Amino acid sequence: MIRVLLTIILPLLLPTLLYLLWVLTMRRDNLSAGAQPLRDLPLVWLAVAGVALVSLVLVVASVRFGGGSSGVYVPPTTVNGQIVPGHVVPAPRQ
Repeated sequence: MIRVLLTIILPLLLPTLLYLLWVLTMRRDNLSAGAQPLRDLPLVWLAVAGVALVSLVLVVASVRFGGGSSGVYVPPTTVNGQIVPGHVVPAPRQ
């Protein structure tokens, strides 16, 4: 759950949050009682920036943290009534 939050949800929302923070700090003195700063949001550009940021995070995460295939995956099995979890067995040397 924390991985999904850090790699997908946060990068999607980060451009919008930063934009809202910027708008609110720049217009703090200029806001009148009836002004609506949220009505003028550039939603398309914020969505494009969010998708670009998510794509970048996913590419970096897969390149940086993706494991190599230096073995053979053995799926979970049952042996004598006990569940043996899935694991990677080192590849045989040639």
